[in-house]
Amino acid sequence: MITEAPPELDQQQFDHLIGKLTGIRKEVGKVIVGQEEIVEQTLLCILAGGHSLMMGVPGLAKTLLVSTLSKVLNLSFKRIQFTPDLMPSDITGSDILEEQADGTRQFTFVKGPLFANMVLADEINRTPPKTQAALLEAMQEHRVTAGRTTYELAEPFFVLATQNPIEQEGTYPLPEAQQDRFMFFLNVKYPELDEEIEIMNRTTARSKVSLETVMNGEEIILAQQYVRDVLIADHITRYAVELGRCSRTDRGKEGAGVIPEFVKNHVHWGSGPRAAQYLILGAKARAFLHGHTHVAIEDIDAVAHPVLRHRIIVNFAAEAEGITSDDIVTRVIEHVKASR
Repeated sequence: MITEAPPELDQQQFDHLIGKLTGIRKEVGKVIVGQEEIVEQTLLCILAGGHSLMMGVPGLAKTLLVSTLSKVLNLSFKRIQFTPDLMPSDITGSDILEEQADGTRQFTFVKGPLFANMVLADEINRTPPKTQAALLEAMQEHRVTAGRTTYELAEPFFVLATQNPIEQEGTYPLPEAQQDRFMFFLNVKYPELDEEIEIMNRTTARSKVSLETVMNGEEIILAQQYVRDVLIADHITRYAVELGRCSRTDRGKEGAGVIPEFVKNHVHWGSGPRAAQYLILGAKARAFLHGHTHVAIEDIDAVAHPVLRHRIIVNFAAEAEGITSDDIVTRVIEHVKASR
């Protein structure tokens, strides 16, 4: 249900954008069967101006999701297949020497695949750290540097990086500090039986889906600005901060002595301040996507797992007991709510 927009938002524009966002999910549903949660979380990340790291086995439509979104949003799309021999200049671009019409030669910058609105970094853990760092720098700064010249990337700019959970031999896992640059970590699961049957029916027939453009880059940037204007009460901001702090084994003087036992026993490293920032931004984006102008506790809870699961590092004892970071996030939410 659409609520009344706060003074910072134009009511007519607000209602218009909410209608557009509803249309996006309908159009994506023409191609992507199921995966409603992943589709929504990807949209939330775009609205919040973040980037996503996606984990899933091959064949779960990760590439198809991003390419479909780019068509529906009328954005340019590039896919980069990360391999062990990929160099930074292969993704950022490089200067090449070209002969001009008058016979002289000069260097011309040829843009790499990062110069697109939506970039799929496929199997990011299969390329060396130097190339990974070049991608992460572009994600953070929204620009690339070649030689002495800096080039701005097109806005909006969104990176979806994928990792394959199998066949880890010869890979270059992203360090935890670099994973922290991603707003969401999305786990793509296998489809349900009925969904998989529908996938077979759609993909083995001659029929072709025609997608309609619902939004454009300017409207997405406007929506990103409106997300920042969504209101959040002080007690909800505190709740988001407490979720992040609850996962730490070292909280400083104010939090000393109140660390839960499950954190002491199973957490090697907790989330930093960026977690609370993304919890709040993700919650604002979710409230906006659902037509609300105020963040609720439910919005924080809905984005807690994708925001925190890659920022909480479990220890050996947890791994031995089969306890994952998702389990820790669930217990963190329960503990914080019980102590309020």
